[in-house]
Amino acid sequence: MTITNPTAKRPKAARSKQSQTTTTALLFLAPFLITTLIFFFYAFARAIYYSFTDFNLFNTPKLIGIKPYMDVLADPSFRRALANSLIFAIVTTTLQTVFSLLMAVALNNKIRGMAFFRSAWYMPSITSSVVITLIFLWLFQRRGIANYLITQWQAYQPLILTFLGVLIVVQIAQVLWERSRKLPAGWIDPALAAVSALIALVVVFILNSTGIIGLREVAPYDYQYFADKWISIGNVRVLSIPLLVIIIQNTFTTVPTLMLFFLAGLQSIPGSLYEAADIDGATPYQKLMNVTVPMLRPVTFYVVTVGLIGTMQMFDQVAVIGSAAPQDTLITLAFYVYTNTFKNGAAPVNMASAAAIVLALIILSMVFVQRKFFVAPEAN
Repeated sequence: MTITNPTAKRPKAARSKQSQTTTTALLFLAPFLITTLIFFFYAFARAIYYSFTDFNLFNTPKLIGIKPYMDVLADPSFRRALANSLIFAIVTTTLQTVFSLLMAVALNNKIRGMAFFRSAWYMPSITSSVVITLIFLWLFQRRGIANYLITQWQAYQPLILTFLGVLIVVQIAQVLWERSRKLPAGWIDPALAAVSALIALVVVFILNSTGIIGLREVAPYDYQYFADKWISIGNVRVLSIPLLVIIIQNTFTTVPTLMLFFLAGLQSIPGSLYEAADIDGATPYQKLMNVTVPMLRPVTFYVVTVGLIGTMQMFDQVAVIGSAAPQDTLITLAFYVYTNTFKNGAAPVNMASAAAIVLALIILSMVFVQRKFFVAPEAN
């Protein structure tokens, strides 16, 4: 009589089940994997190959070594695109990281109506970037909203400055009076600020009614934001005004999305850390810098990485604005690659490929460098 061990077949059955699971997973992933292989790995390999050839869309590629890279580095348009991309990436990533963190801290408070404000702040992120670009293009026209608001500020400047001056004086007087009575009062106490604002409004109304102060007669503010104008340091042109407009737009549209990552990170910080900080008498600023920021280092790394990659590849805003601004003021590396690939006639695809490889290497270098500063030591 032969006795069969029932456990002998289990390893084989387990391997069979695991193989079936792996096959099923690969079938579901097949569309994504095939797409990635074709449009990323194959395309990237072709770009590397073309960057060492004389390919111009119409000829048979022939290897010519590193000449395309030398031609790209010698091209003034590439150097301008490189400078614009680096300035845009650094400034925009810094602004959107700081503002998204501050917004997340503000919206992390548990007060009534906070869900509405979170949703409202997120709305710009789900709007098409092309639509947002067209709106900003309209806002910053010579007769756009930006120039109109500046004109109104100049006209109402006497009233506004008087209001602010009276507000500050009355607020200081109230705080000093309260403290002289041994009562706790902060410089920005909300109740005292409301009284100060009401008094300032009454004073401005009386002064305006008696003709002591009034609106100024000013000409409409006329500034061309999409002209060849630059912010310079010495004789070096650093940042163009048209690119500054795109920085403002990009910050406005990306801060809400990045805010969600910081908001999720804030939810994971133990409340006991803030309680200990309160016991030690830490101010809100000290809690932000000594508790919140260190605990969010992994999230900050992700936010900065996403920001750098997105800003270094910025293309759609420049393409939408097009000829509305001089090309040198807005050209970026991504737009440089595009224009060289789709030029009329024989396009220098080899130069476009070389520029694309340089862009990829710059992004990888920036991510590698900033990883050393933002990732927690245990994550390295």
